[in-house]
Amino acid sequence: MKWRLFANLAEAAGRKEVEVDVGPGATYREAFDALLAEHPELEPELLDEDGELLDHVRTLRNDRDPFEAGDGWATRLDAGDELALFPPVSGG
Repeated sequence: MKWRLFANLAEAAGRKEVEVDVGPGATYREAFDALLAEHPELEPELLDEDGELLDHVRTLRNDRDPFEAGDGWATRLDAGDELALFPPVSGG
């Protein structure tokens, strides 16, 4: 499964895309945990001191937020799903 990372998340991981070893049927949480196992340097960018996802981090599965359009962490993944993480974005 492939994660796309943006802005400071891509900088922290040293790449814009990260392949993790989970297959179809895995949960969004399993894919997220695999990402952090591969790139533990992302933890302070994504998780608070209690290990919870920071409120300002945007999560996507196929351009939809699994916490709004699915079962959150329990969302089952399909082959070919695109997963993405965005830090807060501001502009002027």
